[in-house]
Amino acid sequence: MRLCMDWRTVRFDWNRARAFLVTAEEGSFSAAARALGMAQPTLGRQVDGLEQELGVLLFDRVGKRLVLTEAGMDLLEHVRGMGDAARRMSLAASGQSQAIEGNVTISVGDVTAAYLLPPILEKLRGEHPGIHLEIVATNSASDLRRREADIAIRNFRPQQPELVARKVREMDGTLYAATRYLERIGRPRTKEQLRAADFIGFDRGDAMIKGLRAMGLEVDKRSLVLVSENQIVQWELVKQGLGVGVMSSVIGDAEPGVEPALPSMPKMTFPVWLVSHRELHTSRRVRIVFELLARELAAI
Repeated sequence: MRLCMDWRTVRFDWNRARAFLVTAEEGSFSAAARALGMAQPTLGRQVDGLEQELGVLLFDRVGKRLVLTEAGMDLLEHVRGMGDAARRMSLAASGQSQAIEGNVTISVGDVTAAYLLPPILEKLRGEHPGIHLEIVATNSASDLRRREADIAIRNFRPQQPELVARKVREMDGTLYAATRYLERIGRPRTKEQLRAADFIGFDRGDAMIKGLRAMGLEVDKRSLVLVSENQIVQWELVKQGLGVGVMSSVIGDAEPGVEPALPSMPKMTFPVWLVSHRELHTSRRVRIVFELLARELAAI
């Protein structure tokens, strides 16, 4: 016997519940309004309306901050379940689309986005002009399960079972420096000589140091004289002769005025993975972009 839900007992607007959820996750009306693409006063009215519908206070206003009340914290877990269900429904619906025309969002590291992707996107636009592309250039892993992107180009294999991944190739890289910088410091011939150079890093943590030590360079944090999380900025600093930095060989070898800092040093290798959500991978439009990216990245 099938039990039917009495929908008359649901006495709140689901759009207002979404406004509450995003406000709680973002921490302010202004941030939530930006996330939802609506005016801040409109979002505030939705949250106020939900409080009136439910007869509870969801937030305490402490100065400019919003703090969840006890009732708000209790209800947040239920609303999160609704949000997860809505995302799964959106993914499933998107995956059923067989139309080619439409938007596809690609998440990719900033260096790949700037130096390797443009000719691939030119070919894609030529073959499928109805597909509109958004490029999310980030060195952080976009959450494909939360629809932050449709496809991601990554250097590691994802572990989430709901994601589809394909390894398209291995790429290599090494340490590069501007020719004038190498000449200025006496053109190092050994790892011992190179370790005295200035290095350009991607953070102040231990990852860069561990990577250099794995290459046989016994350096410490004092060697990282310049740091930027933006890899394009790192590369520009290398090109301008400010120190030694890491770059993939396909980009570094093509740059005039820049050369391997120590040609005898073995190159490092890293994988290139294409990733998509399993539901979205059933979309014809996403499959087309996925397969073209796989083909062209492998051919570089």
